[in-house]
Amino acid sequence: MLWWGFASQRVPEGLAPSAANVTPSSIAAAATPAPVDVITVHVAGAVARPGLVSVPVGARIADVIAAAGGAARTADVTSINLAAPVGDGEQVVVPSAGGAATEVPGTLVPTVSAPQGAPTDGRIALNHADAAALELLPGVGPVIAAHIVAHRQANGPFQTVEDLLDVPGIGEGKLAALRDLVLVP
Repeated sequence: MLWWGFASQRVPEGLAPSAANVTPSSIAAAATPAPVDVITVHVAGAVARPGLVSVPVGARIADVIAAAGGAARTADVTSINLAAPVGDGEQVVVPSAGGAATEVPGTLVPTVSAPQGAPTDGRIALNHADAAALELLPGVGPVIAAHIVAHRQANGPFQTVEDLLDVPGIGEGKLAALRDLVLVP
């Protein structure tokens, strides 16, 4: 009833007409934050609801598992790095206790034994490596590693090694030094 009395009042002279149209619902709509950017991740393995989940940009593997309904009772979450960041279009495989996570092409298999994307055959997978793994490359420090990760998050996975030329701080010389040390599946 208080609202009805306010709404039926005349607008004082000199008050802008747009101010007279302010309602509690329009204030609430204006105060609603803009939608948060989200990424889509494929979760497989020992989780309650395997499949596609949407999580905010900057999410960690723990967030992805939670979005998939949590780890299954059979999950071995001690063998994965729950703090590792994930990117759009990646796949996270949660292993079962007593079973190893198997790598599927185009997937991200979390691990705690080495930085994400660390070399297993001497090369680093550009589309799965975190900044720590990228910093293992010669001439790649924290700044360029962050640029590589940011470029991948903004533009999607690298299609070729030559796509590194689009990353700030990487020119032909650095690309030549990195060409045989990185892998783009």
